[in-house]
Amino acid sequence: MRKVWRVVIVGCYPTSMLGTKLILEEGGELEVVGMLSTWNEGVGGIRETQPDLVLTDYQMPEGNVESVLQEMKKSSQGSHFIVMTEEEDRDLFQPLIELGASGVLSKGASSDQLLQMINGLRQGFLSIPLDWIEKGFRPIASSRGMDGLLQLTQTEMFIMERIVQGITYDKIALEIEVSRRSIDNYLRKIYVKLEVSTRAQAIEKFALFSRQNKQLYA
Repeated sequence: MRKVWRVVIVGCYPTSMLGTKLILEEGGELEVVGMLSTWNEGVGGIRETQPDLVLTDYQMPEGNVESVLQEMKKSSQGSHFIVMTEEEDRDLFQPLIELGASGVLSKGASSDQLLQMINGLRQGFLSIPLDWIEKGFRPIASSRGMDGLLQLTQTEMFIMERIVQGITYDKIALEIEVSRRSIDNYLRKIYVKLEVSTRAQAIEKFALFSRQNKQLYA
């Protein structure tokens, strides 16, 4: 008989978490040992329970999972993390894997697809949707360096940190007392310096490398 995997769910909707719990426990090979509703609770609960698997929402009221995924992974290095997104976003796969995730799955996926991904992890395999491959998606190892990040100004660093936390552009503009159009101008400069063309790529590069340093701005 296979080991029963202990699971922690991190999400902001109790009803959804309860439904997921019932799905996971139906087969008898998974046991949900925690359902946590904030990033702080998630980090603490994961550290305390040391689960085999963590299912976590990508977006929470406090921000996106990029801001805490490395910390959660560090607190329980043996845990697998599956990030549940609102839609199938191929652009998020690479940065989340590099931050410590073991899988990315749309919340619109079926229960069978979720259980299949978990079963794959139990056997040492990582799964991605076949239609991603059919559409040309190819995961690659990261080879990006720190040069682009080191070129960012203090203000640009602040803007990227807030974006990673899920803060809206309008709120960022209010915080640094500039116009919304100025934020767009800052972002264009940031994209050039980081050698990226999309918001997701900028988040990937910033989240992956900035957290490898103690602090890049005061």
